[in-house]
Amino acid sequence: MKVIETIAEMRKARKKLGEPVGFVPTMGYLHEGHIALVKRAREENGSVVVSIFVNPTQFGPKEDFKSYPRDTGRDLAMLKPLTDIVFMPSDTEMYPVYYDTWVTPGEIATRLEGAVRPGHFRGVDTVVAKLFNIVQPDKAYFGQKDAQQLAIIRRMVDDLNMPLAVIACPTVREADGLAMSSRNVYLNREQRKAATVLYKALTLAKEMWEQGEQEAGTIRRRMTALIEGEPLGAIDYISVADPETLKEVHHIKPPALVSLAVKFGKTRLIDNVVLE
Repeated sequence: MKVIETIAEMRKARKKLGEPVGFVPTMGYLHEGHIALVKRAREENGSVVVSIFVNPTQFGPKEDFKSYPRDTGRDLAMLKPLTDIVFMPSDTEMYPVYYDTWVTPGEIATRLEGAVRPGHFRGVDTVVAKLFNIVQPDKAYFGQKDAQQLAIIRRMVDDLNMPLAVIACPTVREADGLAMSSRNVYLNREQRKAATVLYKALTLAKEMWEQGEQEAGTIRRRMTALIEGEPLGAIDYISVADPETLKEVHHIKPPALVSLAVKFGKTRLIDNVVLE
């Protein structure tokens, strides 16, 4: 495994990689969810590149960029058996002092996460577009947990005619159902226990759908009541939407994306399930 820190060196190394090339962009502090993406890339490609870059442009002024968890040594140890190249650029390598070009997504980025984190997806689309241009992968792998991010990146790839496939991989969960996330480390013991209510609410939605419920409003109300029964949780949103446009639906016609964001103290967690 080779660790590369500059764009010029990454482009040079890319020419020597076996085809096809699979790519997993990350912000580090890896967990088994990330490793599942890397393993999938390893199975399906001749070479695997993983990036580790905590992208400053997708964090708002009151968000946790400086305190975002980092452990590069641990990350590299986890990646070594599976990865050909780890690309670890600095902030100034990706955003030089004169940097002034952005990829701005459209209406899909104004909903859900975009409504509460303005500018977030401009930062995501910009850095992902840059990484795609630098690494030039054939396939890029993303987790279903970040469903809106996945939909926005797919739209960018289609709209800008980028020559790669975006592969969605299932959410990896802890034994009690909580979706793995780098931000879970922020939770104290009581909050960690309380956070299982997210998966319970999503499971309720899926069970209601499987039992014949088709009214999105009824599902939202039942989910809201369940989460409000957990005093440590504060709901940001509960959504039942079209998985491609993220427009809210009233009468469910599958597939539908049920997603939510809930705060536990200062820690904000997201999760989702697709009603097939």
